[in-house]
Amino acid sequence: MASSSSSDSSAPQTPQLRKDSVTNRWVIFSPARAKRPSDFKSKTPINPNQQQQQCPFCIGHEHECAPEIFRVPPDNPDWKLRVIQNLYPALSRDIPAAEEGNNSDSGRVVVNGFGFHDVVIETPVHSVQLSDLSPREIGEVLVAHTRRIKQLMSYDSIKYVQVFKNHGASAGASMSHSHSQIMALPVVPPAVATRLGSMKEFFDQTGKCSVCESNSKDLLIDVSAHFISIVPFAATFPFEMWIIPLDHSSHFHELDSEKAVELGGLLKLVLRKMSLQLNNPPFNFMVQTSPLGENASQLPYSHWFLQIVPQLSVVAGFEMGTGCYINPVFPEDAAKILREVKVSPSE
Repeated sequence: MASSSSSDSSAPQTPQLRKDSVTNRWVIFSPARAKRPSDFKSKTPINPNQQQQQCPFCIGHEHECAPEIFRVPPDNPDWKLRVIQNLYPALSRDIPAAEEGNNSDSGRVVVNGFGFHDVVIETPVHSVQLSDLSPREIGEVLVAHTRRIKQLMSYDSIKYVQVFKNHGASAGASMSHSHSQIMALPVVPPAVATRLGSMKEFFDQTGKCSVCESNSKDLLIDVSAHFISIVPFAATFPFEMWIIPLDHSSHFHELDSEKAVELGGLLKLVLRKMSLQLNNPPFNFMVQTSPLGENASQLPYSHWFLQIVPQLSVVAGFEMGTGCYINPVFPEDAAKILREVKVSPSE
């Protein structure tokens, strides 16, 4: 991430372009397009009590789901979470993996759609959301993600594993029961390759990790012993948040169970702050990690983090046409607002 602006915590009120040295993306900050930052609220809040009839993710409906991979606790009908195959996978685990092929006549590159698409059912109870769980229970969800990644590492053809959560219909969730997803791909996605290239460029220029350098007081939301939550210096979206390991770490799957509980506590806190301040918005979170089989030369500059994006704006023609984004809220303002949201221990 690019270095912080001035030490003054108040953001400028004229348009400004910032380049994110983690994603290599330009963002236009245009406060004139926005109401006051503190007035941002979701227009489509999630109803936590929404009940989906005959929900296959609820306890007692296991037979309606795709095959199970594992559950916690194992072999227990009173499970706390389950990892299952996706009933409608984007990739198939049942076709042979193939090396990348190139049609020499057309220049078109085709790869067999081999891969894995799994679902992590985060709770047996339909009305319980991720932020309702205890830090230890959220930690168990995170450990389930890392455990499944380690299983998928045994396939040489799998190059990258994406952990993500879509919360709310407008964020892409087809089921209201709390769950996250894991997709294992036979290629390194372009956004990941761009991120690693941008991190390398920053490292070559400064000798430092761009994510380690993102720790700035005016962008801080909260901090724990081993993690920090911030609004990134060049946030692509209004009230976008990152949770970053304070110790340099390239791979999410190396997270241990003790730190997972700590991360669970900080994730719960920022999700509650987001819900209270922004009217319980739909959101996405993505674990931004390194490709599997990363070589040792990439370790000094690659650093994983968890990205949380509340759905408050629309990606339209300008963003699709240019790859640049317009954010009406300066990160310093968003961070200050989220810092000041008080969350009671019972929430």
